[in-house]
Amino acid sequence: MTRSTLIIGGGIGGLFTGALLSKAGREVTVLEKNAVIGGGLQSFVRFGEVFDTGMHIAGGLHEGGSVSRICAYLGIRDRMHLQSFDPRHTDTVRIGADEYRLPAGREAFVEALSAYFPAERTGVQAYMEALYRLSRELPLFELQPSGSVLEGHSEEFFLPVRDFIARYVNDGRLQALLAYLNPLYGGRGERTPACIHALLSVLQLSGPARLAGGSVHLAMLLREVIEAGGGRVVSGDAVTAVQSERRRLTGVTTASGRQWTADDYVSAIHPCSLLALMDHPEDLPKAYRSRLEGLPLSFSAFLVNIKFRPGTFPYLAHTGFCWEDEASVWQPENSLSHPGALLYMTPPEERQDAWARKMILIAPMAWEEVRPWASASRDEAYRAWKQRQAEVLLGRMEGIFPGFQGLVEAYDTSSPLTIRDYYGTRQGAIYGFMHDASHLAASLVPVVTKIPNLYLTGQNCSLHGLCGVTLTAVATAEALLGSGAVMGALHQQEERK
Repeated sequence: MTRSTLIIGGGIGGLFTGALLSKAGREVTVLEKNAVIGGGLQSFVRFGEVFDTGMHIAGGLHEGGSVSRICAYLGIRDRMHLQSFDPRHTDTVRIGADEYRLPAGREAFVEALSAYFPAERTGVQAYMEALYRLSRELPLFELQPSGSVLEGHSEEFFLPVRDFIARYVNDGRLQALLAYLNPLYGGRGERTPACIHALLSVLQLSGPARLAGGSVHLAMLLREVIEAGGGRVVSGDAVTAVQSERRRLTGVTTASGRQWTADDYVSAIHPCSLLALMDHPEDLPKAYRSRLEGLPLSFSAFLVNIKFRPGTFPYLAHTGFCWEDEASVWQPENSLSHPGALLYMTPPEERQDAWARKMILIAPMAWEEVRPWASASRDEAYRAWKQRQAEVLLGRMEGIFPGFQGLVEAYDTSSPLTIRDYYGTRQGAIYGFMHDASHLAASLVPVVTKIPNLYLTGQNCSLHGLCGVTLTAVATAEALLGSGAVMGALHQQEERK
């Protein structure tokens, strides 16, 4: 008899987990609270343009990359709408008044940095070797069987990222430059483990891609995989209660009043949000619940979605990362009194020409900035605060691209409150729990729980971003299907081809 699995949350983690289980023959049901599935892959329409809910730089989709291989296994790789970056100029990094143009590719990256910092060539080469060495310490990153995430690693694996970089290069500006991806994974110099920095950096060096024409297209492809296997994806009906009996989940209730049951359950929502839904959270150990409630969260963000006047701003085949000074690279949050990191990107259309139709600005931000309105109405003071934040960010773009504000036809904004409400994540934390180098074991949440038929998936369990969440989906699916079930089937399919 086919075993059934119910997944709470139709974000990236829930959909990838559901697709892998459905392909393996499981009867899958995914329940999503929002009308549009996808979580971080959601798209929406403003000013007649399709905007994504964030800046999607898709690592792992290069030829031979782990996400690319998983998507090929699921039969959707060739149907994805991808736009490549310019490999000669993947990213522009600005620190103060200085600009650095960085390419993809290990050798090209070393050459570019050595041109900017000639005296550090040997250190940059050694740093690059260390990056790839650390990435190989996680076999799952290459879709190979692995044991415990925390066993068998080098001492550098657990170093704070700032200490790791300082082992290889001496120049303070170069140290900050090597950490420029911090805003893409919630990185902090004294807390983020070097292993997280290494994995995300290797992905970027391998050649990232953009999801063209709206990232929700990937969510729809995953939905098709689930439905092709006989499963279903139900949107616009939030889970409001999770029932259990004798330390096993027995069902869930949704906002429509409907009752759903399954043999196994996977939570793809924030673990603390799951605890709030459970009628017997005490089925999970008190120490476990206390640890989840006490884990520090990553930062949130303030976004500005811009529509340009037609034919006025060029399409940029690179992403911009901007800081006022070196110190803010290590502490990227923004406020009205402290300009932190600012990221900009022109999202591609399916048939992209020379001109950008829109741009996304993202400024990391601490939850404290919106705490006054967290449980209150969003009044005139809140709207005025949002307007001031937007004006500051648009002013910074004016400093980078003179005349920029005159090219803007319309814009709207999203705050950490928006992210909290759309993603269902605590305090709008865009990367879930923060990983701590000094307590890495405590900040990693296993995909299995003490309730035998309850499993977890999503970025709160392990790595952040599209690649990290996809790899966690593999781990969750194999926890249900058996060790090696997904990767074994994937390798067999690749061998047949």
